[in-house]
Amino acid sequence: MIREENNSPQNINYVFCSDEYLSALNKKYLHHNTYTDILTFPDLTNPEKLSGDIYISIDRIKENAARYLQAFDKELARVMVHGILHLLGYKDKTPGDKALMIRKENYYLNKF
Repeated sequence: MIREENNSPQNINYVFCSDEYLSALNKKYLHHNTYTDILTFPDLTNPEKLSGDIYISIDRIKENAARYLQAFDKELARVMVHGILHLLGYKDKTPGDKALMIRKENYYLNKF
């Protein structure tokens, strides 16, 4: 996936945590007082290689899997791909960006 996006992986860390832990990070770094399923922090010290930390709330994954009638492992895989796409520079704030992100997620999930 990363190589297909014309990049090279260096150091990508997944941190699986609770809603409370991720919510505290969300408040501290993004000033958002909401639960989220994922936060991605790129390491910009070496832009030639893809590095960063991806925090995922297992509580949100469980709840979203139930909400979207997905198996837990499929929802987790989607969010993990989503985090990599963020590290690659994809955004999801506008409707167009979000649609592209979903297309990319589906492409890579179906490919692997």
